[in-house]
Amino acid sequence: MIALRRTSFETPCRVEVELSDEFCRANVVLANDYAIGPGDRVRVHGAPISVGFGERRVEDRIATVERASAIERLWTKFAGHFEMTELYEVSFSDRTTV
Repeated sequence: MIALRRTSFETPCRVEVELSDEFCRANVVLANDYAIGPGDRVRVHGAPISVGFGERRVEDRIATVERASAIERLWTKFAGHFEMTELYEVSFSDRTTV
């Protein structure tokens, strides 16, 4: 019945948060290069990280990785194809007039 159960484990991670005129980003890098697949969840433990404009902060934390079951993984892949159609409504054309 492994296809119906989620498994989870804890691992160290590094959280990088940056807010500047070039970047507004937050990245989580898991230790041991664990691959995250469709439907998986990652929960980082600890207080929220806030940075001021022009600042970058890097902290080491613990994360809980919850692996999706085989059925959840298949459903996430299937549903993702339909979510992709929302991108078709966005135009990337240049709107400059001459």
